[in-house]
Amino acid sequence: MTGDLFLGAGLAFSLGAALLYAVPAGAAWAGRCTVLSAVGIILASACLMGLIFGNHFEIAYVASYSSKELPAVYKFSAFWAGQQGSFLLWLLIHAVVGCILARGRMNSAGMSVYMLLQSLLAILVLAKSPFFPQEITVENGIGLNPLLQDPWMAVHPPVIFLGYAMLAIPLAYSAGALLKSPAAADWLEPARRWALAAWGFLGAGIFIGGYWAYKVLGWGGYWGWDPVENSSLVPWLMTAVFLHVLKVARVRESVLSMTHLAAIFTFSLVLYGTFLTRSGLLGDFSVHSFAGSSIGLTIASVNAFVLIGGLLLLTVRVNRLPQGRMYDGFHSREFLVLLGMLLTVFLASIIFLGMSMPLFTQLLNHPASVDSSFYVRATMPLAICLMLAMTAACLRFYGEGRPLPKSWFPFGALLIGCAAPLAVGIREILPILLSGVSLMGAAASVQSWKKHALSVGGLIAHIGVGISLFAMVLAGNGSLSVTQTLRPEEACTVFGHEIVYHGQEFLEDGSAKYYVYSVDGHEVKALTKLRGNGTDAAREPAIDKGFSGDVYIAPSPPEDYGIAEMTLKKKGVSMDGDLAYRYDGIEMEHDRENPAHMTVTAQISVTDGETVETAMPSIQMTASGGTSAPVPILNGKKRIRLTGITDDQSRVRIEILPSEEAFSQLPITAAISTKPYIWLLWLGCALVTVGCFSAAKPR
Repeated sequence: MTGDLFLGAGLAFSLGAALLYAVPAGAAWAGRCTVLSAVGIILASACLMGLIFGNHFEIAYVASYSSKELPAVYKFSAFWAGQQGSFLLWLLIHAVVGCILARGRMNSAGMSVYMLLQSLLAILVLAKSPFFPQEITVENGIGLNPLLQDPWMAVHPPVIFLGYAMLAIPLAYSAGALLKSPAAADWLEPARRWALAAWGFLGAGIFIGGYWAYKVLGWGGYWGWDPVENSSLVPWLMTAVFLHVLKVARVRESVLSMTHLAAIFTFSLVLYGTFLTRSGLLGDFSVHSFAGSSIGLTIASVNAFVLIGGLLLLTVRVNRLPQGRMYDGFHSREFLVLLGMLLTVFLASIIFLGMSMPLFTQLLNHPASVDSSFYVRATMPLAICLMLAMTAACLRFYGEGRPLPKSWFPFGALLIGCAAPLAVGIREILPILLSGVSLMGAAASVQSWKKHALSVGGLIAHIGVGISLFAMVLAGNGSLSVTQTLRPEEACTVFGHEIVYHGQEFLEDGSAKYYVYSVDGHEVKALTKLRGNGTDAAREPAIDKGFSGDVYIAPSPPEDYGIAEMTLKKKGVSMDGDLAYRYDGIEMEHDRENPAHMTVTAQISVTDGETVETAMPSIQMTASGGTSAPVPILNGKKRIRLTGITDDQSRVRIEILPSEEAFSQLPITAAISTKPYIWLLWLGCALVTVGCFSAAKPR
């Protein structure tokens, strides 16, 4: 395939650039190779996009994630919907950023390392190429999972991979410094800016994924401690460690060794998370891991190469790094920041162990995983200690450890933070403490900024962290939930809210329906996307948003659909209640443009004893299956759907469904919950992201 040839060229030029950057006089040619490598990867990406939009279903990847009916915006997102495409997206971003770095301040040794990492990514893409042909010819693709056909999920993967790709830059800067001049600190500022940008994108991607889960999945939450979710969270936490240790290193050169160590582990954990999610090891433990394949061993090898290579380089060069005391005393801001980062490492380690449990237990032939309660119990005490360390650090200056002028503002925030959970019914001591210290940390950050001990970006990010943890306590521990049976137009009171279910509304094209409710007089709708045969494909909740929080309604289908199934013999009569059905014959029509497509229409006579009507339900047959839609009978009294035909055409199978009006009036079961002040969580996450990008501006 042409795409594989372009990928091969991208790999060759990446390796050439890595080698030329290592040669004293090869920088000019290395820069050209960097650009040519990016050109090859861009052309390969354009090939894949062209195959998707051209409906080339002879390519396995296109057949798996696209279809003729898929809207154009989701054909774009089909590019990165699968394992192969997401790796190509990662490689594409890495290559484009490499061209920017080639014109910047990174030394040749760092660029050599960066291009070597690009070569490893290219190998991963080629090992599981998106250009492999389909083994079985199909006329149409499977299409994108209905759950993923959402604007938030269209942007979530690119944003995540922007963060992943940029986290290679601090590692390259670190390795370049170790190779060229270990004692130098001039790499810290550009590495800081790139790491902040990576941290911002990765955090934004995590936030978008959490909001999508809350808005679309209907399970009532935004974070399930799923191993795939955690595989992004752990590198995000380690990036926080890298940035804060780097800040201390600009005050204390002796902390440079810890900065290098953090850079190595941050990108290594990106690769490790990729290994876990792409190897198939989590197939039984995660709802959105990728299927297993031979690429798992390749990723593990790349991960081992990066981690062991980085640690060996640091070990060899550590004696040439600045030595000395990392802080003056336990009262110093340097110590408090390093203590906070040590707590963050403990936090990341617990999450790392939890998400790795399926791997560790499979090695012992007893696969198992930990539940979400493990993470909550283990991380909450550490989060409290972390916010206390952040508060103490913000209330001191760097250097001699001088305290800021005393202020009651942080302690007032502590009292408010402890009182708020009590107001929403929370009585557990640890959530109350976390709520209090979270607001205290945010207030201490304001005090630190006012005394010029914290930048504007740091202020915004710290406030975002404090508000986010505060909101997690209120919306998580303060949430109330119940499963309720709802009958049309019957009001019921749930957690102080009047809820009325008004029935179902169907779109004219049959692609979706809505469960319609009113909450305290406000109309809200829960969307359900439908398959071609009318069954549920994906359900989204109804959310009534307010200042005090959300009322969250996740409906379940009616327990009794009122659907009957019947097999009819040719010219035979069968009864269903007061209606009689007779199968008279079928008509077949082949599609002239696609001979493999055929429409089969059955002639079925229906009578209620007074009126005789001939219904013509049909089924569209393709090489990959068939779809059918119900047709109304007897002025909409019932609906029938053709679901099967015997080879000799002597029998047909039909489904008998209630009318749309009757179906919409069936009682349903819904999970109803409250989410106190959850909008504060979205605000906090947005502030963290804004703070990262604000702090990334050159100083």
